[in-house]
Amino acid sequence: MLQDKIFKLKGKVQPYAWGGKEFIPAWLGVENRDEKPFAEYWMGAHPSASSTVIIDNAEQSLYDLIKKRPVEFLNEQVAAEFGELPYLLKILDVKDMLSIQVHPSKEAAKIGFDEEEEKGVPINASNRNYKDKNHKPEVMVALSEFWLLHGFLPETKLLHVLRRVPEFNGFEKFVKSTGYKGLYEHVMTMPQKEVNKLLRPVVEKAIAFRKENKITKHQPGWWAAKLYEHVEPTDIDRGLFSIYFFNIVRLRPGEAIFQGAGVPHAYLEGQNVELMANSDNVLRGGLTPKHVDVPELMKQVVFESIEPKILNGVPLKNGEINYPCPVRDFGISKIELQPSDNYQAASRSFEILVAIKGSFTIKNGKSLQVKKGEAVAILPNEAYEISTNDHLLAYKAFVP
Repeated sequence: MLQDKIFKLKGKVQPYAWGGKEFIPAWLGVENRDEKPFAEYWMGAHPSASSTVIIDNAEQSLYDLIKKRPVEFLNEQVAAEFGELPYLLKILDVKDMLSIQVHPSKEAAKIGFDEEEEKGVPINASNRNYKDKNHKPEVMVALSEFWLLHGFLPETKLLHVLRRVPEFNGFEKFVKSTGYKGLYEHVMTMPQKEVNKLLRPVVEKAIAFRKENKITKHQPGWWAAKLYEHVEPTDIDRGLFSIYFFNIVRLRPGEAIFQGAGVPHAYLEGQNVELMANSDNVLRGGLTPKHVDVPELMKQVVFESIEPKILNGVPLKNGEINYPCPVRDFGISKIELQPSDNYQAASRSFEILVAIKGSFTIKNGKSLQVKKGEAVAILPNEAYEISTNDHLLAYKAFVP
């Protein structure tokens, strides 16, 4: 058994092309001389990019430690139910739009994974849909003004869009006769020639409107223009239809949204804290050069309208605000403290605590100083106390 129960945790940067080049380096306090994109900072024990924890001044893989000592690191219940750390905590900086995507349910992921294994599709193949047997629900809390697409528009709003955009005028019949599924199947299986013919004038008008400041980020044309105003594409990405068919949501700092299995979505712009089940299963529907498997996508999408539920969180004690999520895999809280405040808690599961703004001291008999851009791992069943000399903003991930 380890004597110390709280350790510094080091995450991994993911340099995806859509990421910004300034926010995460500045937050981590590192230079980015090569101007690389710092898209995501992963904190967790995903086998492809495990964090390390610092024990006795040496960095050790969290994934390896959990494999060797599951009960000590996770607790008995979590180890028995999940067999791994069931969540992955991330900081994201979205400069360019991410792909339209959907995550499968646990049952669908297991079936899809087994089928691809049977067909002999290599796990790292670009056309592989299912990398594991897990679902991937996720919650995100905005760190800046954050824009995303989230689920299909309510029918009256969708019909209004289809009537207002001349190129979409023939689409109303699909909604009336075969619902959202009929409409989406039509645009997702349409020949590319027809996609270009319909969407090119839509893009051209959007670019003109954006240049003349006639549209705002609340309107789909703004995002269509952002995608293509500096690029002359040979083929227009059919993911553009989704920008017009889905809810455009703006979150302010501290507001959150949960995305369950089957809800089509895409991040558009901004910075956030994201917490998800420990999975890499993504089915894409456009706005990406990556693999798009339309038949598999159609199987997993929930074809119904959604009124986005923006979460403001539930205040608990000592400056903690919890964002309730309807899953067993993860929970997330925001902790905001002033210099006179004191936060006391006891971990029930493996917790990760990350400092977004300000620094803090964490005590459990011993003291550990944690500054902005740093994180700590807390083993289960450990009482601890946090204090700060700053205005502290931190996020805590745990298994509820």
